[in-house]
Amino acid sequence: MRTADLTTPTTPTTRLRVGCTFAYHAEVPTPTVFQIQPGDEPPVEETCRLEPYARLRRYRDLYGNPCLRVVLPAGRATLRYDAVLDVPDAPEDADESAPEVAPDDLPDAVLLYTLPSRYCLPDVLGDEAWTRFGGCPPGYGRVREICAHVHRHLMFRYGSSTALSTASDVNTTRLGVCRDFTHLAISFCRALNIPARYVFGYLPDLDVAPDPAPMDFAAWLEVWLGDRWWTFDPRNNARRKGRVTIGRGRDAADVAMATTFGGPVLESMTVTAEPA
Repeated sequence: MRTADLTTPTTPTTRLRVGCTFAYHAEVPTPTVFQIQPGDEPPVEETCRLEPYARLRRYRDLYGNPCLRVVLPAGRATLRYDAVLDVPDAPEDADESAPEVAPDDLPDAVLLYTLPSRYCLPDVLGDEAWTRFGGCPPGYGRVREICAHVHRHLMFRYGSSTALSTASDVNTTRLGVCRDFTHLAISFCRALNIPARYVFGYLPDLDVAPDPAPMDFAAWLEVWLGDRWWTFDPRNNARRKGRVTIGRGRDAADVAMATTFGGPVLESMTVTAEPA
């Protein structure tokens, strides 16, 4: 008798190397929190060290994101992080039929992502959101149109925004970096009562033309439609392979790559995200 093969097919994966190096100069010992580790899947290999040596402590924040605590010593210090991990060898999921959910039917934990936050201002941008997108059929397609508009409306330019720039600010200047694209798209979604949250991570150049600019961290958003979160990317306005999530939150204030309790000078930063 022939036995049926009941083995569950596995999703093809590709192996990536991600990481970063920060060089600081501090006048005094400075407590610091880094968010640089992959948050969804444990790496196959991982190293993290500070030179000169200092003890690193790990914890999970309010949103479940992995964090590293360390005290930067006085003088020059360099943090190096490197990880190898496997990610799906396919772009993120999409479903044009995914519906919006009425506020009263949203899960309790999702309601937070319909409200204003430090950088995302649905109350300020509400009139524009309803004027531009109120007539679009609700659902996945409306979110896709929001992201396409933000992609067209903003020009990517390093140094064009600051740590104080809100979604309303960049909507006026029409200049920003990936976090600003994301904040603006989130604000429009929330203004329409569509839950949206900020995502921060590594994004390698897989199956796309290489970006001539130095590799950097990336930001995108997740939107609640139907019964799950869906990924959207207004900066690139395309589905992509190889996203490695570091953290999720209301906006960039919740997932800063480094939070220093003092004023050390960041002398240099490099980011790696490439096939292993």
